[in-house]
Amino acid sequence: MADFAIVDWADGAAWDDFVRASDEATFCHLWGWKEVFGAGFGHRTHYRAAVRDGGLVGVHPLVRVRSALFGDYLVSMPFLNYGGPLGTPDARSALAADARGLAEAAKVDLLELRSRTSLDAPLEEVQRKVTVVLPLGDDADHLFKKGLKAKVRSQVRRPIKAGMEARIGHEGVDDFYAVFSHHMRDLGTPVLPRRLFHDLARVFPDEVVYSVVYADDRPVAGGCGFVFGSEFEITWASSLREFNREAPNMLLYWSLMEHMIERGVEVFNFGRCTPGGGTHRFKLQWGGRDEPLPWYQWSGNGKGSTPNPDGGFGLAVRAWQRLPLGLANTLGPMLARRIP
Repeated sequence: MADFAIVDWADGAAWDDFVRASDEATFCHLWGWKEVFGAGFGHRTHYRAAVRDGGLVGVHPLVRVRSALFGDYLVSMPFLNYGGPLGTPDARSALAADARGLAEAAKVDLLELRSRTSLDAPLEEVQRKVTVVLPLGDDADHLFKKGLKAKVRSQVRRPIKAGMEARIGHEGVDDFYAVFSHHMRDLGTPVLPRRLFHDLARVFPDEVVYSVVYADDRPVAGGCGFVFGSEFEITWASSLREFNREAPNMLLYWSLMEHMIERGVEVFNFGRCTPGGGTHRFKLQWGGRDEPLPWYQWSGNGKGSTPNPDGGFGLAVRAWQRLPLGLANTLGPMLARRIP
């Protein structure tokens, strides 16, 4: 029988100290997301902790995302790629069981734990997503000449020859969003709120990184990601279709790799994708390797996944693609904050 209790936790500093000391932690586990998704998005958060003798032995962030249109979900963590419980093996198992208990009591459509490591939990394991990771080394010139294939090097040089340049810094938030929102409309997907990306710069000033590629001062590609420990993950990335021939997205990724090497970051994480898809092939071309993502689920009504463009929304996607950009950017954030 476990010699710890599972409780709601309120001390953000102690939580983050525990997260940063955990080998399996990700930036998605940080306390700041409670403010971003709770106060910022208006979602109910459950930051659960396994406690022994007043100290933490495990933590588990959960967010409930409810919508009359899309459903009712309890996710660790929504809108992100990772989550799940941290701590000792018995604490992680107990926190996963606790999450199922919360889901059953709330009668949500789906509980989803986006774990990066295996769990011993009373939940179904699903393997529908992978991420791609690339060791960076400590020399950008060596990585470019020896680590990248000739075709990739040529694609990186193309936007440079076209006069494009990449700029990194929080001052690029709005320019990033200009590209991101346009790209999401073209994909037929509601865009996340602009406020989210300003909140990230405020709540995670040392972790979040923005990079924007410009053509004659016009933003044409942009990325947003997070540094945590020895790894950087690019979480959101977009480019304008009309500039596909110049490949500004290749300069975007390379500029971030160079920047991370300068910061001493060891691993570039390309973020989650569906195995075998076009996005997956784009990521693999940089020379990285697949890392399976063992996610865990429970549903009381047979729900198999959170909403996604491939899940029967084909007509809605095509209709969204035809919306004027201004209208899509007005309506999108109201919908996207309810799609975990």
